[in-house]
Amino acid sequence: MRVRLEVLRWSLLVVAAVVLVVFLVAQRQSVEVSYGQSPSTASLPAEGSAGELSDATVPSVAEMTAMVAADPVVRLPGAVARWDEARVRAAAGDTRILVAPPGLDEAERRRVKDVENAEIRIVGTEVSGGLYLATSDDLPSWRSQFATADVTSQILTLLAALHEQPSPPDRDDLRWRDPTAAELAPVTAALRATGRYAAPGATLPRLPEKTAKEAFPGDAWFVALPVQPYGTPLPAYGPALHRLAPDRPLVVMYGGWIEYHGPGAAEFAEVAGASFYAQYAGRLSRYDYPQLNVLGAYLARVTDVRYAGLFDRPLPYRQLDPLRVALPALPWLFAGCVAGFVVLSIRTVRGAGRGRPGAVGPGGTPARLAGLSALAVELSLLTDARSDPALVRGIGRLRSARSALDDGLPDNHVRGLLAGAEAELDHVARDVRMPGYRPDVYLRGRLS
Repeated sequence: MRVRLEVLRWSLLVVAAVVLVVFLVAQRQSVEVSYGQSPSTASLPAEGSAGELSDATVPSVAEMTAMVAADPVVRLPGAVARWDEARVRAAAGDTRILVAPPGLDEAERRRVKDVENAEIRIVGTEVSGGLYLATSDDLPSWRSQFATADVTSQILTLLAALHEQPSPPDRDDLRWRDPTAAELAPVTAALRATGRYAAPGATLPRLPEKTAKEAFPGDAWFVALPVQPYGTPLPAYGPALHRLAPDRPLVVMYGGWIEYHGPGAAEFAEVAGASFYAQYAGRLSRYDYPQLNVLGAYLARVTDVRYAGLFDRPLPYRQLDPLRVALPALPWLFAGCVAGFVVLSIRTVRGAGRGRPGAVGPGGTPARLAGLSALAVELSLLTDARSDPALVRGIGRLRSARSALDDGLPDNHVRGLLAGAEAELDHVARDVRMPGYRPDVYLRGRLS
């Protein structure tokens, strides 16, 4: 029975030490920026590798300079940017504007910028002039820019900066209309059959299946339309289709503009859209990305927002982490093991005193063993990676001394083991800078 108690006592100490090490290691702090370990990896590929460069070219710098000198507004073949001509004419005066198509490579964009007599240069829907670059900064402006190629706001802002005038107030001139029954019929039929509809002129031949499932685990609907004509009301497919299926996620693309309708749209759509276009609007404005690439990057951003747990949206499944679940219980387990070890140590010392009359006095070997064992427990709360090895060696020597004492080995042998344990614990006390825990001081106070 005594041997079993000794095994249990030292097992409790070992478990306490292991629990302490695991708990301390789990407390390591690190800086990690993530969206709840979002699995999404899709984004707009590196420039020039996703089919965003068109076949369009621009004339030489000399030819474009002559064209701008002859006409205040020069639109090169393939140019897509549009604006409110009356408002721009009233603000521009004799300002010269050169409009180039999107998807130009770096050399062609450089030729456009080298046309010095063009005070405003537009490549795709990117508006620049002098040292300035005018960009959209809110959802209504991005919507007008990417849904209809409207750059009125950017041109007026740039003109105000060039003329050192206050920037004009933002205006949302985009108009909407309900789609007709004839317009809705083919869209709803395609969505119910395949979950996807691509209008003529759209560049969405298929869905990015992996990112679509990560963003919307259920069956979502996707509608892709080309860039809409400037100045005419846009068919509002989103609200109309949402009324048909209120609980189904719905993504509608107008050119490079993406709208979300469905559960949580009031806050979720704004967060996902604002963060997406704030990052990618610059590249979308000067290149002609296929809608497949744009949609894939947008869905990856949706997944990031979902994994962030915003707006009480359901989080994706996370695998069970045993350490994360057990971590709150580790301090209590450690305390229980230490308490058990102390109780069993006291019982062992008392039993040894009864078995060896006169041996448990202040200098008795069992009492010294019990004192050093209690000291080892207290020091285990203070050790770190540098002092842990000495503590482990000391505990090992204490275990050997207990076994030797129980087996009736010569007292000199037991005292030698205790001396080795005392030396190791003294090393630990010096490392943790606790003079009161040096064995000679600790035992003098305990055994007096």
